Amino acid sequence: MSGDRGAGKGAAPCHVVKEEVIAEGRWLKMEKTTYVDGGGTTRIWETAKRTTRKRDSCADGVGIIAILKRTLHIDCVVLVKQFRPPMGRHTLEFPAGLLDENESMEAAALRELKEETGYIGEVVGTSPVSCLDPGLSNCTTHVVMVNINGDDPENLNPTQQLGEAEFVEVVLLPLNEFQKKVDELLQKEDIIVDCKVYMYAMGMTQAVAKPSELPVLKQ
Repeated sequence: MSGDRGAGKGAAPCHVVKEEVIAEGRWLKMEKTTYVDGGGTTRIWETAKRTTRKRDSCADGVGIIAILKRTLHIDCVVLVKQFRPPMGRHTLEFPAGLLDENESMEAAALRELKEETGYIGEVVGTSPVSCLDPGLSNCTTHVVMVNINGDDPENLNPTQQLGEAEFVEVVLLPLNEFQKKVDELLQKEDIIVDCKVYMYAMGMTQAVAKPSELPVLKQ
């Protein structure tokens, strides 16, 4: 049974009535969103939006799950560590970035991967447009899966192509112990992990666990 009280028979259709800009900067704006809920009541919501979205039909950016594959080595997940001012501390994230004008998600993913990590990869999978924090913002992204051939000469000594104000550290963690290694890093350093990274780590743990190793649900 759905928890959406507005989804039942005879419920009013939820819809946005109007959006009013409260404040706007170079990258973000705050809006007051007037909407009608499932019970037919008009309500107000405060919404954060990017000012950089190129067109309504596309996502704001891409997040990249990149796997480094090398002969005689364990596959590694390529992550980035950087200081995020809103958090006031360093974060552990997937490489990511905004889409340029008329840029495909595949091209954006490979460009951002090269800029942030120095690696050249091959796109092997993409997600549909997906939301990031829908209770706060309309920000959307594509998740792009990329394989990196670590034996390729171009990837032996990867060189980042960062902007003047960008300070990004590349972190490689083994795929077969991904959640364990993320946990160890969090215990050792004063960093916070992006939820997408940790959800992927938990998913990988579940995917390879034997039935006897899965957590037992309490009745």
